[in-house]
Amino acid sequence: MLKRLLDIIIASIALILLSPLYFYVAYKVRKNLGSPVIFRQVRPGLNGKPFEMIKFRTMTDERDSEGNLLPNEQRLPKFGKILRATSLDEMPELWNVIKGDMSIVGPRPLLMEYLPLYNEEQAKRHNVRPGMTGHAQVNGRNAISWEKKFELDVWYVENQSIWLDFKIMLQTVKKVLIKEGINQSEEVTMTKFTGNKEK
Repeated sequence: MLKRLLDIIIASIALILLSPLYFYVAYKVRKNLGSPVIFRQVRPGLNGKPFEMIKFRTMTDERDSEGNLLPNEQRLPKFGKILRATSLDEMPELWNVIKGDMSIVGPRPLLMEYLPLYNEEQAKRHNVRPGMTGHAQVNGRNAISWEKKFELDVWYVENQSIWLDFKIMLQTVKKVLIKEGINQSEEVTMTKFTGNKEK
């Protein structure tokens, strides 16, 4: 499949060209946040099949007196915010692309706990491999509602093409450079999806 071939070529070239930056960011993560440098989490992939997504770590492991992790906003230092704002924390996902877990472009892989919460239309987002970037990311990212995000994801699934992928890649570069749509209001990350108001 042409899309899969392009994913492998683009991800491989990106890994080679960005390798100095990759190792520099890994060093800075180790220095600022400690070990492990890589954050691993199981996410749903093609057809909802679980896979382990990898990213650079952006949060600390600070805990309260009872051993519970502190809220996200207290564990996300300035350095972590910079990684997220520049999307540098996403670089390790290039390995996920080469392995076939992800694509360069597609709906972003969300949490496993969301799978039973989607309605039939929203579940179509899993008919393709999840992406490092996607149609929703270049049209609001975390600054739009869950409903709008899923609407954009499904639109991509139903209208995907190589040319659309290249357009989204170029738009992604622009969005990253101007740091647009990173956070929703004052939230550190997108608020959790709790299901549809109407099913």
